[in-house]
Amino acid sequence: MYLTKEVKADLFAKHGGKAENTGSAEGQIALFTFRISHLTEHLKKNRHDYNTERSLVLLVGKRRSLLDYLKKKDINRYRAIIKELNIRK
Repeated sequence: MYLTKEVKADLFAKHGGKAENTGSAEGQIALFTFRISHLTEHLKKNRHDYNTERSLVLLVGKRRSLLDYLKKKDINRYRAIIKELNIRK
């Protein structure tokens, strides 16, 4: 499996402050970005996997919602996470 407990803990420790801080917006955005990049690579090889394509679109929407929330609440945190994860916008 591509997303193990260790990988998740590392993502949340790096972006969420602590590994236990799984609810932070930055940690969730980092997790969604990791999953989005994995699904994108999968879809490059399997073009007709429409269920995965739908899952990818839903994940992008969730990440966009969190980014919009973060932008509304604290623009500096938003800019930092965008720069750190190399997300376009």
